[in-house]
Amino acid sequence: MKKLLLLLVSVFLCFLLFGPANAADKDTFVKASYGTVRTLDPGTAYDVTSGMKLYNIYERLVAFDGASTENFIPELAVQVPTVANGGISKDGKTYRFKIKKGIKFHNGAPLTPEDVEYSFERGMIMDQAGGPQWMILEALTGKGGTRDGNDKIIDGVFEKIMAAVEIENNEIVFHLPVPYPPLMGIIQYTSSSIVNKKWAIENNCWDGKLETAAKYNNPDFNTEPLQKVTNGTGPYTLKEWIPSNQLVLARFDGYWGKKPYFKNAIVKYVPEWTTRKLMLQNGDADVVDLDATYIEEVKAMKGVTIYKIPQLSYSAAIFCQKINPTGNPDIGSGKLDGKGIPPNFFSDIHVRKAFSHSIDWKAMKEDVGMNLIDLPGSPNCIGLPYYKEVALYAFDAKKAAAQMKKAFGGKVWEKGFKMTITHNTGNALREAAANMMAENIMALNPKFHIEIRNVEWKDYTVKYRQFAYPVFIIGWGADYPDPHNFLYTFMHSNGVYGKYSGFKNAEVDALCDAGIQNVEPSKRNAAYSKLQDLWHELAVGNTVYQQTVVKPYRSDIKGFVGNPMFDDDHEYLKYLYRQ
Repeated sequence: MKKLLLLLVSVFLCFLLFGPANAADKDTFVKASYGTVRTLDPGTAYDVTSGMKLYNIYERLVAFDGASTENFIPELAVQVPTVANGGISKDGKTYRFKIKKGIKFHNGAPLTPEDVEYSFERGMIMDQAGGPQWMILEALTGKGGTRDGNDKIIDGVFEKIMAAVEIENNEIVFHLPVPYPPLMGIIQYTSSSIVNKKWAIENNCWDGKLETAAKYNNPDFNTEPLQKVTNGTGPYTLKEWIPSNQLVLARFDGYWGKKPYFKNAIVKYVPEWTTRKLMLQNGDADVVDLDATYIEEVKAMKGVTIYKIPQLSYSAAIFCQKINPTGNPDIGSGKLDGKGIPPNFFSDIHVRKAFSHSIDWKAMKEDVGMNLIDLPGSPNCIGLPYYKEVALYAFDAKKAAAQMKKAFGGKVWEKGFKMTITHNTGNALREAAANMMAENIMALNPKFHIEIRNVEWKDYTVKYRQFAYPVFIIGWGADYPDPHNFLYTFMHSNGVYGKYSGFKNAEVDALCDAGIQNVEPSKRNAAYSKLQDLWHELAVGNTVYQQTVVKPYRSDIKGFVGNPMFDDDHEYLKYLYRQ
């Protein structure tokens, strides 16, 4: 009786919270997601939850052609540049884009080449720590950042930025120091979104002058001028954003392209699967975030169509080797005394290897992932060039114990420890992996104590960049389909995850640089092959899964085209319609 009462209360609450939310409004698209938006500034947003919104509010010079990861179509550009049409120079170091005319921003201002030039320069000048600008900076300046290893601005870097993007004969021209094969993929990414220059300056963004550039470099998290305001050329405008509640988009009636079907789109923050399930089942949501763990529950629903899209993505448990101890509850005492861990706990390779032996791969794939995940042995996941099979650390309690007995000269086994593993709220696969590691490590020795903590996504993406988490489980979806985007990210000392795990290895850095600097396939293959081996040998991190995204739409929603680059948070609203 008690269970029945709880179920009725849940259904009633779901109706109160979500039932009236346009369930009968055919002009409104509703999505229930467990992701939370951190920022709407395209210059600093570097997560899929924020990116989904930006793809609909802003536009870029080019876009992927449907499901392809290799072919592009023009968006704000008149055509996609090639060597054949003269848009790319024969030496591969100059790209030219002619900009479409007659396009307006949401505030009514016309799109100009000056807006495009400013948008790229502003983004690179901002170069927020852990942000997306390393990609275009590497392509256009030869350096993956504006600051050196001591966090000091590199001499002459702003001059290089402004010389790399120019306007010639009303065209945007990119000057590259060397050919950079993945450039077009970077230009389609959200960090290459075009903002209105005059409006941005009025909203306290960089004023466009070389002499003031340093002032706008590396803004603190959540202080970006465009964090909560938008003005793009895309098919939707920002109507409302209540953090950790919902975000509402409204159709832009002045859109230059085909008029989108949906007048409004609402993305609701719903971390609990039971509530998301009821919303989908009752028609109160058109699509919901669905982890593979729950797919059987959705298969039984009537009026729901399920799409499965293999992803160019990789999730791993990252071991932080230089944890920030300041006010950090996740490391206990901060010492190896049985009540905590020292900040350098994971700098000992034996600790890392012990944790790597703690995931039951068969259970992860079959029971948790419902056979909808793959388990590549390195970040160069299945489907990327130069992929090779790399062994996973065997799930083996004896091997894990042997490694722990060697850690810190035997002190870990003798004294024990206490720490926390974190994952983002709502992600069932990562939660399962965190619990699996914790339970299997604690089973080795009664002195080992591990807690699991979930953190809301918008806070999670900030805290790991502050070296706050001993172990954090996180994923990477391709910015562009190239091994460099994954191996550099996870392993290079300036990579987004490499840097914030405190991992630094001279050989690894050199191989990452060699992989992108060479255009010969044989040389690239040699570099990336070795990097994949080193991921295992050095136990940099531990595989959790490569996902097949499962998207359950109400069956009256049409127009969805899956792309291996985009995960379950992504919706290209202008292509969707209700039938």
